[in-house]
Amino acid sequence: MVMMVMTMISKDQAIGWIILIACIATAISYSILLFWPPMREVFWFWLIAIPVWIALMAVLAIGAWIGWTMATTPPPKPIEEIEAEIEKEGKEAEGGS
Repeated sequence: MVMMVMTMISKDQAIGWIILIACIATAISYSILLFWPPMREVFWFWLIAIPVWIALMAVLAIGAWIGWTMATTPPPKPIEEIEAEIEKEGKEAEGGS
């Protein structure tokens, strides 16, 4: 039965269902641990600190990637050089006709 269901959905859909279930389970677990009073005293700091740290690291990684891309991308040609190439191509096209 499971194989029949698995053949009916694509690989992307299966991954989507796994991600959906994992996110819902994580949200429920996080909410219980954050708001359930006995667990609050033990895990409260870490339940706040870890997601904040992960979010900060994600933002910094994106910033580093943007910086790396900007630093390693060659600058564009000056407009004057592009205009000269266009004029040259236009003259060659007129002369070749």
